[in-house]
Amino acid sequence: MRPVTLPRSARLVVAALSLLLAARCRADSGSTSLAERVIWAVNSGGDAHTDVHGVQYRKDPLEGRVGKASDYGMRLPILRSSPEDQVLYQTERYNEDTFGYEVPVRDEGEYILVLKFAEVYFAQSQQKVFDVRLNGHVVVKDLDIFDRVGHSTAHDEIVPFSIKRGKLSVQGEVSTFNGKLTVDFIKGYYDNPKVCALYVMKGKPEDVPKLQPHPGLEKRDEEEEEEEDAETSEDSVKKSASTAPKNPVRSGPRTPNPYAADNSSLMFPILVAFGVFIPTLFCLCRVGECYRQAWTWGQTDRRASEKQRDRD
Repeated sequence: MRPVTLPRSARLVVAALSLLLAARCRADSGSTSLAERVIWAVNSGGDAHTDVHGVQYRKDPLEGRVGKASDYGMRLPILRSSPEDQVLYQTERYNEDTFGYEVPVRDEGEYILVLKFAEVYFAQSQQKVFDVRLNGHVVVKDLDIFDRVGHSTAHDEIVPFSIKRGKLSVQGEVSTFNGKLTVDFIKGYYDNPKVCALYVMKGKPEDVPKLQPHPGLEKRDEEEEEEEDAETSEDSVKKSASTAPKNPVRSGPRTPNPYAADNSSLMFPILVAFGVFIPTLFCLCRVGECYRQAWTWGQTDRRASEKQRDRD
């Protein structure tokens, strides 16, 4: 019996359908590489660089225009970053005033803004603190890199946002979108704002590659979580105690109000004053009567003396 074979044209059709089905399954499974999702990336203060994920960072477009580039961090190893990508945290751009980047975005959808930082100069907190705004919305408030992760340690700020029907939505705020993102680093009271690198990609926060673990940071995070849990437990106990019904009072005579029992305490001073006033008034009347009688007797004696004098 001869085996059944398909014509060449049929085999080509089957092969094409298989490729299309594989591509569709790949798209549905979300296996698009990070490099394909990134629509814009810049190595601030540095040259072009391709990272371990295939993301191509362009040379800083602000070179010679705004702020100053620094490679001070090139002398330091950067913790939490792979050796191949430490350059993304070793160079930076800073400015003595607010500065920023413009990112063109054509398509609607869900996006992520990833900001890369590392503190390579200051060795304590409250030395460099600044905000980051996305199209006027404050998306990072009071960023103190050293306070977050310490010295010469990579730190990423992940900001999800969406663009739909001409509106930009980020962190619960909405504004009109004109096809261009503006990422601004705001000058604050503590030193100058800066950034090491940044990129914009399509996707969700869980699609962003995580930095390498840092034992010190993990321990601090665990301690903070334990403190938050303890505070939450204390608040729950206090709330339960405040909302719990009190023990019911047994039925019986109501306790009298000591302030409403009688008004004798208020009347006593009045009675005392009245009791003092009456005798005083009586004495004054007696004094006045005596004075009147003495005056009358004096007048009578004076008249009698005058009459006796007239007779003599």
